[in-house]
Amino acid sequence: MDLSLLIAHITGYVTPNATELDFLSSILIQRPFKQGEVLIHAGEAARYMVFVNSGHVMTYFTDDDANEHVMQFAAAGWWAGDIYSISNHATTKYSTRGLGNGEVLLLPRIAHQQLLEKFPVMERYFRMHFQNALIRQQLRFMETYTTTSEERYQKFVDTYPTLERFVAQKHIASYLGITPQFLSRIRKRIAEK
Repeated sequence: MDLSLLIAHITGYVTPNATELDFLSSILIQRPFKQGEVLIHAGEAARYMVFVNSGHVMTYFTDDDANEHVMQFAAAGWWAGDIYSISNHATTKYSTRGLGNGEVLLLPRIAHQQLLEKFPVMERYFRMHFQNALIRQQLRFMETYTTTSEERYQKFVDTYPTLERFVAQKHIASYLGITPQFLSRIRKRIAEK
């Protein structure tokens, strides 16, 4: 199992030793996925934290009218899924689906708890990672009210430069909080510049 991307992510925050990395390696589950495959289904208990090792995934919720609302895209090197469900042993409101062929590393909830209890450096890593994730989520929320749709789309393209090949326009529009028709107009304006 190739852990180089995950180790690089971890060492961006902390410096684990060989014992800590060996334990982490022993509890991870390598799982390939295909385009369109649902890795986590809404209504189930989220049993895993999901690290994208290759490819892209999308986390979303589906409303009563069967509309999908995108909460997060995750590229290789990113964590995805429902932190609330993992933390509170609740059923998840979100589904996570592969956007192309790829691979995730699954960290079981129970093993994650053991990792945190046994190795303070890993607890520090996840705390710092979750703090940064919360900050990014708050900034994204603020940008919804303080930037134009075109600026949000440009930031999306900058953040996920290859993702548009894998994602339907309606999902990008959902992530940006606009309609697919409006996204088409934005793309047209940008192309004309």
